[in-house]
Amino acid sequence: MRLVVIVFLLLIVASLGSALMFLFKDRGDPEVSRRMAKALALRVGLSIALFLMLMGGYYFGLLTGRL
Repeated sequence: MRLVVIVFLLLIVASLGSALMFLFKDRGDPEVSRRMAKALALRVGLSIALFLMLMGGYYFGLLTGRL
């Protein structure tokens, strides 16, 4: 389970980094703004999925104490 959490965190940071890259790559271009918004939406989705996965793991007893 620890590996899954680490992978999710790495994906969240990678999505945030890609949004930053899109922000600095082309300023003022509507297509870039759309790509940046998609990257940030993906980050939010991954964060919510990680949160729900951790809450479900604690609820069903799959996670006990520390990861």
